[in-house]
Amino acid sequence: MAFQISLSPSGRQFECDSDETILSAALRAGFILPYGCKNGACGSCKGKVLNGTVAHGPHQERALNAEEEAQGGALFCCAKPSSDVQIEAREQLADDEYPIKKLPSRISKIEKLADDVMLISLQLPANEKLNYRAGQYIEFMLNDGKRRSYSLANAPHSEEHLSLHIRHMPGGFFTDQVFSTVKERDILRFEGPQGSFYLREDSDKPIILLASGTGFAPIKAIMEHLIHLQSTRPVTLYWGGRRPKDLYMQILCKEWASKFAHFTYVPVVSDAHADDQWTGRTGFVHQAVLQDHPDLSGYQVYACGAPIVVESAKRDFVAQSGLPAEEFYADSFTSEADLAKN
Repeated sequence: MAFQISLSPSGRQFECDSDETILSAALRAGFILPYGCKNGACGSCKGKVLNGTVAHGPHQERALNAEEEAQGGALFCCAKPSSDVQIEAREQLADDEYPIKKLPSRISKIEKLADDVMLISLQLPANEKLNYRAGQYIEFMLNDGKRRSYSLANAPHSEEHLSLHIRHMPGGFFTDQVFSTVKERDILRFEGPQGSFYLREDSDKPIILLASGTGFAPIKAIMEHLIHLQSTRPVTLYWGGRRPKDLYMQILCKEWASKFAHFTYVPVVSDAHADDQWTGRTGFVHQAVLQDHPDLSGYQVYACGAPIVVESAKRDFVAQSGLPAEEFYADSFTSEADLAKN
């Protein structure tokens, strides 16, 4: 049975079958709603049901709690309609320039960036090209129907192969393979580009880039794209890690800072050991942003990393520094442990 979904404030409509999620139906109809993980863990697709009813599939409590749901909150990636529904969500028409494709790829390079971070480069077939926006991700299609999502770490204009930064999660179905049996020339299939986290090029506002851990990957793509555009928008990158070794591409960040007068790099470490001899900023990375920028009302923020970092940043930036909520763009990384809880 199909129901009518109405988008507010635009008034656009699309059909959604009772056995599919609102997000899937929207994407199929050519509408892009904000989304990230697509499995109820990150909360990026959270919106509001204004009229009608939905039934939620399994999801993380932190992404949508019972109180929010009782007040009409919904996760569109796991909400299925039980009637015609009117929802409140920001959306845009899909762009034919960035079609979602299912493609084979060959691993052209595997390189350790840190003890627990692997760089994987993918080569597409000679007659294929993936058009994507800086900040988006791809989904690997694995055995038994499993999928794993990773952000593209190089800018779209690059002639290089597609690059990914993959952190090892011991016991993880996919990352254990990456750090043990996966080798160069192996074939991996993926679907992409995915996600609504990407650089908004129609603004001239100064930018805060906020990354934790391998959340640096899409942030790197966004920075490379800004350089390619010859943008002069002021950009400050805050990269947080537990220890200095977690900031695995600091040399590149320092190169950017030396080359571009409008770019500033601020590394932040939360749990440095004595033998790290760390003399830089300490504490939580989003709090370092607030210390330096008590007024974010005129900024755009692009944040990527652990859900707790992204959630804390959005909450505090909006409440304490006047950042407009619509100028906070985020991609929360979900681990294989998160997926197992759903």
